[in-house]
Amino acid sequence: MKKFIFTLVLGTILWSCGGGGDTPPPPPPPENKAPSTPTLVYPTNNLLCINNVLDFSWNAATDPEGDVITYQVQVATDANFTQILHTVTETTTVRTLSLEKGIAYYWRVKATDSKNLSSSYSSTNQFYTEGNGVSNYLPFSPVLVSPTLNTTETGTTTTLQWTASDVDASDVLTYDVYFDTVNPPVAIESSNLTTNTLDVSLTASTTYYWKVVVKDDKGGQTIGQIWSFVTD
Repeated sequence: MKKFIFTLVLGTILWSCGGGGDTPPPPPPPENKAPSTPTLVYPTNNLLCINNVLDFSWNAATDPEGDVITYQVQVATDANFTQILHTVTETTTVRTLSLEKGIAYYWRVKATDSKNLSSSYSSTNQFYTEGNGVSNYLPFSPVLVSPTLNTTETGTTTTLQWTASDVDASDVLTYDVYFDTVNPPVAIESSNLTTNTLDVSLTASTTYYWKVVVKDDKGGQTIGQIWSFVTD
C-alpha cells in the first residue's frame, strides 16, 4: 500500500512539473489593414472657383481595426503632383487653404491609420481659381493615357494618347505634340492636332520623351509634363 501511495505521489509531482505538455504559444496579433481610400467632395472636378480661399472636403475613410485615422491633403499645379504647393495633415474631413487666383490646381487625399499604414491616394480633382478680370481660362494640363509612364514598348509603332479639358466649355482645344530622344523633347512631331491621339514610329532599344501643349481658340495654352517610355 505504501509503495502504491509513493508511486501516485511521484507521478503527480512529475505531471505538475511539466508532464502535462507544453503550453501553446499565444496567437499572433491580427494583421493590420490599411484604411479605405477617401473620396473627394469639394472642390469638384473641373470646378471654376469664384473664391480662392477654399474649404477642401472629402468623405471619411474607415479602418478595419477601428484605428484613429489622419488625412494627408495634397494640392499641386500639375496632374502628376511634381509641383506640390500644399501637403497638410488633418484629423477631420475638412481643410481650409488659401490659393492664388487665376491658376489651375489639382488635389487628392489619402488616409493613414495610427499604425502608419496608408490607403491609396484618392482620385484627382482639377479646378480653377478665377482671376481678377479674367475673360479666358487656360486649359488644364494634359493627362497621360498611354503609353504608361516608363513602360517598355514592343514593335515599330505605338499610339500616344492623352486627355485634356478646359473650364471654358465652349473653347476648341488643339494640341502640339513634342516627341524626341532627348529630354526635354524639342522636336515637334505634330502641331494643331484636333484629336488626342497620335501614331508614332519607333526604333528598338531607345528611350523616348514626349509632351503635349494644349491650346484653346482664344490664345491660351498649357504646357504638359514630360513623359517617357523605352523600346526593347
